[in-house]
Amino acid sequence: MKQKAPFLITLFSIFLGVFIAILFAVNEDLFKKQIANGLLENAKVIEMSQSSAPEMQEKKASYIKAESEKNWRYYQRFHFHSTGIAAMSLGILLVISLLSAPKLQVLIASYMVAVGGFLYPFVWLFAGIYGPSMGRSAAKESFALFGYMGGVFLVGVAFSIYLVARYPLRDFLKNESLSL
Repeated sequence: MKQKAPFLITLFSIFLGVFIAILFAVNEDLFKKQIANGLLENAKVIEMSQSSAPEMQEKKASYIKAESEKNWRYYQRFHFHSTGIAAMSLGILLVISLLSAPKLQVLIASYMVAVGGFLYPFVWLFAGIYGPSMGRSAAKESFALFGYMGGVFLVGVAFSIYLVARYPLRDFLKNESLSL
């Protein structure tokens, strides 16, 4: 099971990325309403609302429009990163599973690629959820741990490159079984 877990994690990441895309298609307004409601709680928007000056109201409307678009983009980034990184991860996992490298090294690289690739996109999802009310920078900083998982993924990719360069593929013509 410990050899299969990285594959399951990666496939689940693909599932989540596709699932949110389906949610976008079915009810995009749900996400956009959540963003709009969150912006009403945003300290900067509340501060702008306290002024009745027409130029401040124009500035507020412009700010809300720009922030809405940027926060909506974060939801899209979750989808793009979840599916894209998972597709890369699946390819990497398949390649390194075919190597004659020590199993522990393959297992470590597999978990780094799978877990890092799975968790990294959540920085964008949580920034999309909490960014409107907290502010985009504050939301990204609050969930920076997920962003750091991109580094874990990258180190796993680098380790996988090392393994591919260092060890040959297993010789399947000698009846060596393929164990995932």
